[in-house]
Amino acid sequence: QVQVVESGGGSAQAGESLSLSCSFSGRAYMEYRLYTLAWFRQAPGKEREFVAAINWSGGTTYYADSVKGRFTMSRDNAKNTTFLQMNSLEVEDTAVYYCAADDVSQAMMRTPIWYKYWGQGTQVSVSS
Repeated sequence: QVQVVESGGGSAQAGESLSLSCSFSGRAYMEYRLYTLAWFRQAPGKEREFVAAINWSGGTTYYADSVKGRFTMSRDNAKNTTFLQMNSLEVEDTAVYYCAADDVSQAMMRTPIWYKYWGQGTQVSVSS
């Protein structure tokens, strides 16, 4: 079993920055390094949506159009941690942000149902 723990988030004004981190531990400790890691978010009354993903080596990242150019995802396999730097925040970024991990292909990485391991979520609130 893989444990996923998010941290960071909180409240910010529009235009400001916040950062999230997500650490992994558990039985699949070594397998984690081969997993695709992703961030999703869910606003009240809306479906969970893809935000960003990063391949196992950290060499390739993928972003939703709504965050491209503002958010940056990275990973540190030595520390079993992934990060999401969120700049130029907008009110529309308000949501609970979830970290996810699994052996997911590029074709599937934007769809939450393909991820087995999830964090508990962390709230990001942006005000105008």
